[in-house]
Amino acid sequence: MYNGSLPNGDRGRRKSRFALCKRPKANGVKPSTVHIACSPQAAKAISNKDQHSISYTLSRAQTVVVEYTHDSNTDMFQIGRSTEGPIDFVVTDTVAGSQSNADTQSVQSTISRFACRIMCQRTPPYTARIYAAGFDSSKNIFLGEKAAKWKTLDGQMDGLTTNGVLVMHPRNGFTQDSKPGVWREISVCGNVFTLRETRSAQQRGKMVETESQELVDGSLIDLCGATLLWRTAEGLSRTPTLKHLEALRQEINAARPQCPVGFNTLAFPSMRRKDTPDEKQPWVYLQCGHVHGYHNWGNHREEMEGREGRQRECPMCRAKGPYVPLWLGCEAGFYVDAAPPTHAFNPCGHVCSDKTAAFWSQIPLPHGTHTFHAACPFCAQQLTGEQGYVRLIFQGPLD
Repeated sequence: MYNGSLPNGDRGRRKSRFALCKRPKANGVKPSTVHIACSPQAAKAISNKDQHSISYTLSRAQTVVVEYTHDSNTDMFQIGRSTEGPIDFVVTDTVAGSQSNADTQSVQSTISRFACRIMCQRTPPYTARIYAAGFDSSKNIFLGEKAAKWKTLDGQMDGLTTNGVLVMHPRNGFTQDSKPGVWREISVCGNVFTLRETRSAQQRGKMVETESQELVDGSLIDLCGATLLWRTAEGLSRTPTLKHLEALRQEINAARPQCPVGFNTLAFPSMRRKDTPDEKQPWVYLQCGHVHGYHNWGNHREEMEGREGRQRECPMCRAKGPYVPLWLGCEAGFYVDAAPPTHAFNPCGHVCSDKTAAFWSQIPLPHGTHTFHAACPFCAQQLTGEQGYVRLIFQGPLD
């Protein structure tokens, strides 16, 4: 959940958005031979072969190893914290509201090194399916003694990763009519379960036979420390482009909104500048939505304590609340429509369309090991206030 790029910029396999493209040659895999009741030595010998395998350790003396074979119909993409070769997309923990990775380095990561894998069909309709856990450099997935694992009714093995991979498919797709779906957990074999009592509990949830691990436009994938939004090519074709967002920015600025106190003209800075406010930057009183330029009116005591006072009184309507700079939401993939940016998230001040603000304010995103809360998609800050966002009230030029 970032505003168009990572705080320190996108680099290589570590960036704020990834495009999955058809590979020159298929690299997908599918389960083949199952070796039951292996000794640790036998399990090691099988997993040392030059092919993919998943090992389920049942006890010190017994391991079940499932060999995987090449699947020419699918492409596999792996996501995780590890920078090893098999990981296509490297993800790091998102720290809410952080402007640079320096804020994130001291945090002990909860994202798995090999978190999940996505299998995409190479032919239309290009169905994408998600599975918990990814294969390491030795092409293995190991589920140790402590991991939740079990034998299915048809004699196959399955299991969950330590902190789990959660998925939520929105109802009505990713559109103006989207509504939150229900968070589910995905197993190593791609089965769907209700959530465990806490993130890493030993006891799995109930299997949900009627739901699938197929990703749809707007599916949210939570890796316990980072949440990813899945957009399909078709869905993105209906989403505003950066060019469109830039045109909307210029349209707002062309209307020459004014500060009701200083009478100076306000302007949203270019999308590349998204950290330090400039002198024309619009600011908002989040309690009422009145937009001003930066000024010290009604901020006597707080001015001593820093620039953004916790409580400021709006000169227009006397409502008291936080006073923050406004920033345009630059990640087009988070928008559910192409309407003008008229609403701001509370408390961060990121601006987007009315329907987009309404959608994200209803989405409970996993936080920590057992809580959920709505957050700004552009900076991951927890939303506050009655609605989590406010309609902006601009004052036009007096001439």
